[in-house]
Amino acid sequence: MTDTDLPDGFEPLFRKSPLTEPWEPLYSRKTDKAVIIGLRLARPHTNGRGLIHGGLIAALADNAMGYSCAQATGWTTSFVTVSLTIDFVGSAEIGQWLAIESDVIRTGKTICFAQSLAKADDAVIARASGTFRVVPKKG
Repeated sequence: MTDTDLPDGFEPLFRKSPLTEPWEPLYSRKTDKAVIIGLRLARPHTNGRGLIHGGLIAALADNAMGYSCAQATGWTTSFVTVSLTIDFVGSAEIGQWLAIESDVIRTGKTICFAQSLAKADDAVIARASGTFRVVPKKG
């Protein structure tokens, strides 16, 4: 995929991790209060039936919501997942654009609550919610 094939505003994901490395290339778009993660779905993202694996969606929703908590607080602290809930309401196939769009519901001194929708070519395929604990950044 070339950068010209991306939906408007997406650029290579700014943060890498060993878990998501095999799923590259991953992309993101930042808003004032959220980080949207996107990717063009391919064979490495599928389960044994050829559909996009729910574990991929759950992991990317977890990342998008955690990053969105950080974005909403100006990246002044770090967050770790306390709980993650996901409901699958559809499926996705190879070739579709998957975007995880998050909203931060509330942030506090110790907790952030967020939710997200996973969309394949704009059709909602999953809904997730997460609770994240504030972890002071290491100096």
